[in-house]
Amino acid sequence: MNLRKILQRFLVPPIIVTGIYYLKYKCKVSPRAEVELSPYLKIGENSEIGSFTKIKATAGLLEIGHDVSIATSCFISAETGGVEIGDYCMISPNVSIVGNGYKYDQLDVPICQQSKVSKGIKLGKNVWLGAGVVVLDGAEIGDGAIISPNAVVSGRIPGNVIAQGDPAKVIFKRR
Repeated sequence: MNLRKILQRFLVPPIIVTGIYYLKYKCKVSPRAEVELSPYLKIGENSEIGSFTKIKATAGLLEIGHDVSIATSCFISAETGGVEIGDYCMISPNVSIVGNGYKYDQLDVPICQQSKVSKGIKLGKNVWLGAGVVVLDGAEIGDGAIISPNAVVSGRIPGNVIAQGDPAKVIFKRR
């Protein structure tokens, strides 16, 4: 980590970060949220980020659409594959969106020492993620989908469906 990032992370007061994002994007970031000042982070107008939420975009693009609501205690991390969150999404409390993983194919090498992989994550427009949902690298959720609480999404979920479980599976088609 370079000196500039260390100074930003530890010496810039959270209220200043809130002000910067409001002036730059017209969005509301709670002063109790931990949002990195990063050129890779883009937040749409009228979006809200709740308290105790952590957003990291150090190595890849993280695009949050307009009118997105991110509740308290969420974690969103973008790596080289990027994370895209469409307009009008609702992200409930304690949701984790993790944009990377590790290779684990070499049995003689500890997993933490194997290389990272990042395929990217895409959430369509008007997606609702229930409380405690985990979205893993490589996931794609279509427009209008609803993901039930505590589901784990690791693959593709089509649009206008309700999905639940670990791994998340479609249980109902919205009409």
